[in-house]
Amino acid sequence: MKAIITGATKGIGRAIAIKLWQNGYDLLLTARNIKDLEELRNELLVDDKTISIYAVDCSIKTEIKTFLDSAGQEFGFADVLVNNVGTFLPGSLLDEDDETFEKQQDLNVNACYYISKFFAKRMRLEQKGHIFNICSVASKAPVKNGGSYSVTKAAMLSLNHVLRQELAPHNVKVTAFLPGSTKTSSWEGTTIPDDKFVQPEDIAETLFTILNLSKGVNVDEVLMTPLDF
Repeated sequence: MKAIITGATKGIGRAIAIKLWQNGYDLLLTARNIKDLEELRNELLVDDKTISIYAVDCSIKTEIKTFLDSAGQEFGFADVLVNNVGTFLPGSLLDEDDETFEKQQDLNVNACYYISKFFAKRMRLEQKGHIFNICSVASKAPVKNGGSYSVTKAAMLSLNHVLRQELAPHNVKVTAFLPGSTKTSSWEGTTIPDDKFVQPEDIAETLFTILNLSKGVNVDEVLMTPLDF
């Protein structure tokens, strides 16, 4: 079994990578920082499974295209695709620079579109596979001081729905995760206790459970929020 995970070296992506690795998956991991990718690979690589790493800035279309060309040749078909790469740039939509929206559009929507389209065509051909899109509670309702983020995450959820609709007749599953406040590096330095957050490992455990459900069921959306934030 093979899995591709974007934004794989931190937070949710890292937790998913570790969980799938521990359960026998070969991995293809992307992130911007090659050193972080090498450290994660060295941490995990203790047996004969495969970990391929690609340093990719997913806000740049040409870098994504170069990555897809190489990954397609090296990795071939992937059983699982996790679109985790994204960014949150806080601010008011009316007062922010245009570039704030454009950066989040590139990472939160466009990267998911290009990467999903590439690997989904292979899944459609093979009549199997599962795509997971790490969206946000902001996909459903705007979050305070997160104007453009909320817009782009709503668009990502819409993309998820279209992918699910088009791929379901081909036995390919598509699932959106909508986590609330999750203890990732974006909360570094906070004094809020860990037990007030969703943990990245919670998402990884849930994703793996979904992967092991029966063939005929699709989990459309998973909403995970802190119990009492």
